[in-house]
Amino acid sequence: MAKKSKKLTLAQKRAKKKAKEERQKKYMWVFINGKQVRVKRPETIDGVDIDEFIRNNADPIWLHQNEMWECMDQEENQRNIIENSELDTYINNFCGQWKDKEGNILFIEPIDERSVFVTYIKSGDSEPL
Repeated sequence: MAKKSKKLTLAQKRAKKKAKEERQKKYMWVFINGKQVRVKRPETIDGVDIDEFIRNNADPIWLHQNEMWECMDQEENQRNIIENSELDTYINNFCGQWKDKEGNILFIEPIDERSVFVTYIKSGDSEPL
């Protein structure tokens, strides 16, 4: 005959629940070779993986001091992409003919992806400066 289990007191239930929550924060279940195994969770900073946090927040000097050159290359590429897209948006938004309150006219024309040609005509003049 099976032995009856005693009911846990309220304090024991709280302690058991707290221990379970701590275990779930510390470990996770994964499958290895078809078996379910409990392994430690990877460390995180503010819920972000450590490697990703370093890639997002580290400056080039720190990356160089810690010999993380592969992250420096990625950072430079991302900066170039962002700078190019910002410049394209800037050029496309401001090209055209602009007139100020005094009647002066400003022509902004794109030459290529990285440069513009600006013509300024003062009010009352027929020729550009």
